[in-house]
Amino acid sequence: MRLIFALMLALSLPAFAQHDHHAGHMAAAKDAPLTEGVVKKIDAKAGEIVIQHGQLDSIGMPPMTMAFGVADKSWLGKLKVGDKIRFAAEMKGGNAIVSRYEMAK
Repeated sequence: MRLIFALMLALSLPAFAQHDHHAGHMAAAKDAPLTEGVVKKIDAKAGEIVIQHGQLDSIGMPPMTMAFGVADKSWLGKLKVGDKIRFAAEMKGGNAIVSRYEMAK
């Protein structure tokens, strides 16, 4: 009986740890610092925006120019190429997405 209990406990721990990690990641993404960036391209059809950005510690990306998905596709109609923004990014489903942004001053 103890062996069965120990086996059930061992099998449930990875799922429990993964759940806790996910919850922590969501809280971290919500509090992620904003990074400076410049909008280089907007692809409304693909639901993506290309941003030249600084270091993104929240997702472990060095400064570069890359495509991001967006948390809210209506943002794609509000932004234009050349806009300077401050944004937070997170990984969602293996893809980098802009979780929030504001216009840079």
